[in-house]
Amino acid sequence: MTTSHDRLDQWRRSRTRRLAELEWVRTDTSGGRPVRFVADEILVAGPDDGDGGVAAARQALTGLGHRGSDIAENRTATGVRRLRVPGLDVAAAVRLARAAAPAGTVVGANHVFLSTPHEHGGPFGPPSAAVTAPTLAVPDDAADPVRVVVMDTGVWADSPLPLNGYLAAPEAYETNLDADSDGNIDSDVGHANFIAGVVLQGTARAQVRIIKVLDTFGLCTEADLAASLTALDDFDVLNLSLGGFSSDDQPPAVLAQALGSVLSAGDRMLVAAAGNDGVADRPFWPAAFAGADVPWADRVLGVAAHDGSAICDWSNSGPWVGLAAPGADVVSTYVNHAAFEGGWATWSGTSFATPHVVAALVEQAAASGSPTAAAKALRESAARAPLNGYPALW
Repeated sequence: MTTSHDRLDQWRRSRTRRLAELEWVRTDTSGGRPVRFVADEILVAGPDDGDGGVAAARQALTGLGHRGSDIAENRTATGVRRLRVPGLDVAAAVRLARAAAPAGTVVGANHVFLSTPHEHGGPFGPPSAAVTAPTLAVPDDAADPVRVVVMDTGVWADSPLPLNGYLAAPEAYETNLDADSDGNIDSDVGHANFIAGVVLQGTARAQVRIIKVLDTFGLCTEADLAASLTALDDFDVLNLSLGGFSSDDQPPAVLAQALGSVLSAGDRMLVAAAGNDGVADRPFWPAAFAGADVPWADRVLGVAAHDGSAICDWSNSGPWVGLAAPGADVVSTYVNHAAFEGGWATWSGTSFATPHVVAALVEQAAASGSPTAAAKALRESAARAPLNGYPALW
C-alpha cells in the first residue's frame, strides 16, 4: 500500500470511528445517501414563540406510544424547543408534529452536518504537504473592507496563515491536533486555516473573521449552527463549507429559520459548498437553499468544484448550484506540523471551491458596494465561460 493510500485509510477510519463512537448521532441510509441527525429528539419553534407547536409535538410523541412524563424539554439559545424521549422514531415524530402543528410552526430533526473536504480516495483525499506556497494578499487597511465570516472549525494559530490576516475570538482557537489521541491529526484540523488562506490568495479587500462551529472532526448539529448564525452581527459574506442531506429532502426547518433571519437583515450573501457525494439528484443543505422556495434564495450561492476541465466527478451538482470553481488539488495555508513542512498543504473538495468564490465576490462587492449586486454580476460574468452547463470561475 502506498503512503498516500495508507494516510487516506487512516483519515477515513478516524472520521468513521469518531461517528461510530458518538451515541447521539444516527445515520439513515434508506434513501441511498447518509442523512445524519441527533438521536431521540426533534426541534420545534412556534410562531411568535407560541406554545401551540410544542403542544402538537408533545401530542405526536405520545401518539407514538411515549409517556408525556418521559418527554424532556429545553430551550436552545435561539428559542427553539428541543423535545427528547428515549427510543424516539424521529422521522415519524416530525411527520406527525408537522401535520398537527399550527400554521407557522417549524418542526424538524436536529440534523448533523459535516464539513466538505473531499475524502473519497483516488488522487484526492486528506491534505498532503504542498511543494510550493502561493502568495497571500496583505489586507488593505486603507480600504473599506468587505466583512467575510468563515463559520467552520476553529483556527490553528501555529500556521502560515498570518495572525493579522483574520479575526477570531479566543474560543475559536484550536489547542489540540489529536483530540482522540490516536496519533493522527484529526480529520478536519486546519480546515478553517485552509479556507481563510484561499480567500487571502484571491483578495486583499476582505476582513476575514473565523467563528468556530465545527469540531476537529468536522461535525456540528443543526441547532448549534442555527444558534451561531442568529448570533452573527455585521457581516457581508458568509462562507459555509459544510452541510448534509435532510430527512425527506425537505429544507432543514430550524436552519431555514435561522438563515432567513440573518440573510434578510441586510445586503448579505451566503456562499456554501455543494458537497462531495458525486450526486445531482438530491439537495445538499445549506447550499441547496439557492433553489428552495424561500424569499431569500437569491442570497445563496451553491458552489460545485471543477478540476480545470470538468466538474469533478465527486462534486455534487444540481439546479441549485450557482457557480463552479477550482476545487481539485488546491494549495493553501494549513498547520505547522512535522508532516507539513512550512505549514502549506494541497487539499481538494467543494470546501475549497467555496472560498475561491468568496474572494471573487469580495472583489466585486468592494467595487460595487453591494454583495447581492456583486453576486449577480459574478454569475453573469462566469456564465460566459461555462463548464458542464454551470457558470464557472477559473
